[in-house]
Amino acid sequence: MRSLGTFSALLALCFGHVANARVSAVALARDAGWQWAVIPAGGFDLAVARRPVGARSDVLTVYFEGDGFAYAARGRRAMDPTPIDPVALRLALQHPGSGPVAWLARPCQYGSRARNCHSDYWSVARYAPEVIDGTAAALDRLKADAGASRLILVGYSGGGALAALLAERRGDVVGLVTVAANLDLDAWTAAHRLTPLSRSVDPATDAARLSRLPQVHFVGAEDRNVGPAIARAFAGKMAAGAPVAIVTVAGQDHGCCWAGQWPLLAIYDDLARIPGWGNMKP
Repeated sequence: MRSLGTFSALLALCFGHVANARVSAVALARDAGWQWAVIPAGGFDLAVARRPVGARSDVLTVYFEGDGFAYAARGRRAMDPTPIDPVALRLALQHPGSGPVAWLARPCQYGSRARNCHSDYWSVARYAPEVIDGTAAALDRLKADAGASRLILVGYSGGGALAALLAERRGDVVGLVTVAANLDLDAWTAAHRLTPLSRSVDPATDAARLSRLPQVHFVGAEDRNVGPAIARAFAGKMAAGAPVAIVTVAGQDHGCCWAGQWPLLAIYDDLARIPGWGNMKP
């Protein structure tokens, strides 16, 4: 396991309510020249943002947003899971290199009129089979639109769990990167005495399928939500010698300030093992 020293961090902007968060996410993407859209994806409608066309590449990197504003209070589900701060979008906007990059929201985020917006899909069923299938359909469309044949999946928090589930089920993924991700649901819910995610698939169950896939999992040394032990439990289910790096970032908690650190983290040397990552050389 690697450890990084303290980095200079930029505080992520916080927004007071969901309406502001939605407007700010669209503004963040469009101010960077990215295309914003909502696309049908299986039984859901998912918000996406895409980097302007740059260098041609057969590798598309896709960032998955976190679980968002899932609970208004302990035990009380939120009415709208749109994130207060779209951390994964902020990461995507800073992706190194000039190859194709996209960002993908989770079901019912950034869309009050989206289909099938039952609160189960941001609570007990946030990683349900139908969520995995819908997200896979979105990936197929994004990949086709980009003219790519391979994918790198990057996920923040719960988006990392979803990215891992998709990597386990697809043959076109060449790398998996997660940031503060709850990769072992049983270990995570048990550690916090949370209600089990009864309608969700646990990425740890089939983690052995990823034993040959290059992976980098960033975890915060001060993360009290998803600590380093969760990533270690996930990696421990793979074959010995699996190409997995767990990078513990000193002073980092779960939310703040991954976006400020991303320009440095995104050029970390272990990422060079992932084909097509930011035009880095192995």
